[in-house]
Amino acid sequence: MSSEILVNATSYEIRIALVENGQLAEFHLQRPTEKGLVGNIYRGRVVRVLPGMQAAFVDIGLERTGFLYVDDVFISDADLDSRMFKKESPCGKLDLSPSTPDGDITRPAGMSIEDLLTEGQEIMVQVGKDPIGTKGARLTCHMTLPCRNLVFMPLTDHIGISRKIDSEEIRQTLKERIETLRPAGTGFIVRTVAEHASMEELEADMEFLMLLWDEIQDLSTRSSVPALIYEDLDITFRSVRDLFTSEVKRLILDNYESYEKLLKFVKTFAPKLQDRISYYDGEAPLFEAQGIEVEISRALEKKVWLRSGGYVIIETTEALSVIDVNTGRYVGKNDLEETIFKTNMEAVKEIAYQLRLRNIGGIIIVDFIDMEDEWHREELFTTFKEAVKKDKSRITILKLTEFGLVQMTRKRSCENLNQMMCEPCLYCAGEGVLKSRRTICYEIYRKISRNARRYHGHNVTLKVHPSVADMLLKEEESVTNELERDIGKRLTIIPTKNQHIEKYDISWNQ
Repeated sequence: MSSEILVNATSYEIRIALVENGQLAEFHLQRPTEKGLVGNIYRGRVVRVLPGMQAAFVDIGLERTGFLYVDDVFISDADLDSRMFKKESPCGKLDLSPSTPDGDITRPAGMSIEDLLTEGQEIMVQVGKDPIGTKGARLTCHMTLPCRNLVFMPLTDHIGISRKIDSEEIRQTLKERIETLRPAGTGFIVRTVAEHASMEELEADMEFLMLLWDEIQDLSTRSSVPALIYEDLDITFRSVRDLFTSEVKRLILDNYESYEKLLKFVKTFAPKLQDRISYYDGEAPLFEAQGIEVEISRALEKKVWLRSGGYVIIETTEALSVIDVNTGRYVGKNDLEETIFKTNMEAVKEIAYQLRLRNIGGIIIVDFIDMEDEWHREELFTTFKEAVKKDKSRITILKLTEFGLVQMTRKRSCENLNQMMCEPCLYCAGEGVLKSRRTICYEIYRKISRNARRYHGHNVTLKVHPSVADMLLKEEESVTNELERDIGKRLTIIPTKNQHIEKYDISWNQ
């Protein structure tokens, strides 16, 4: 599979496009005014401990406090001893729960949030999820520092190998190399890109990460609270670190200053990539020349057409996302069940692609067209699991229910594409619908009728949106005239161009 990374960099916005086989696969965006926080490390202060939720709110200097769940708290044994919070097991020793499969340290067994944290306590935390909607950042004490080949977990005694490295022989070799190099008690995850990394490359990454961690700890002890201790890389540098795999043939930038900075960065951390980075100075803008602008626009639409003529509808809310599959214009040939199966199978691949492109996370419900054939249902589930394997985010998919629904989760660390690039409609405030003109007309009639006796003047002036005025004067003319007779007042209707369609002003004149 041939891939490219395209970088469109300006002073006000940096856009990253990962293109696979000529198709936009991932899109990342960073604006100076809306910079992401994931990966940043802060020295914060606990402002509230919530025993009922087993969580705490931590002030890290942002507009909203961050949320720290009990399983994400790490307090050293020394700190527990000094605060007299150390709980003993029947054997007289601290009872530690086993590490979770992905290497995270769990809290001492039986210890609650109030045992571990107190209001006013200073604590070092890392942002695991950006603030989304009305929710503050999700925080963790289990630090991770990524580099080109490795991810360092300074508080975790664990060695992990990327699941995308299939060869058991290579996995074992990498594990033995890390075991030889790492200091006791530290943790490392070998990234996919390090599948063929040499011992020297692994050692260089490890040394850099450990020096970085020493600097972070030193700065943390000297900083006031709240304070930013460590800021993750700029999105352009992250594209090299996180996206530039062996499958990527080249990275193209359209900003010369960014191009020079990236070359210096690559010479230090990934010198083998220098020949695969180039500067674009064509007359047409890079994203337009590559057809990316059109793809981005499509990724913001609710309806996605399938080649067969079917389509899927994607609706995202704060709580979950719902995807509905429809046959649309596709009528098949002879057999209804076969038509439904083909539409669902085409939709599976498109849905997997759209989830990754739009970065849709959290709980996702997919409503496939109901199929009676059990073999078709199994085939659909297997194909779906295979289709999401390209996605770097952690995904869990449950089997189809008897109603044809698939329940799944996709790890969410930041806002999706729609949340980043759009804002709620200034008319409907994000509801997606407005009151009909006729509903607004009848609402006006009721309000005027209700208040008519309170005013003794002979005239009523009504300022409304032009489309509402048109309905009051034409389609509802007879009702408007009847209202004037009933209240004994003359009604003057003034179309107001800039008026919100649901808003109106009623003035009672003498």
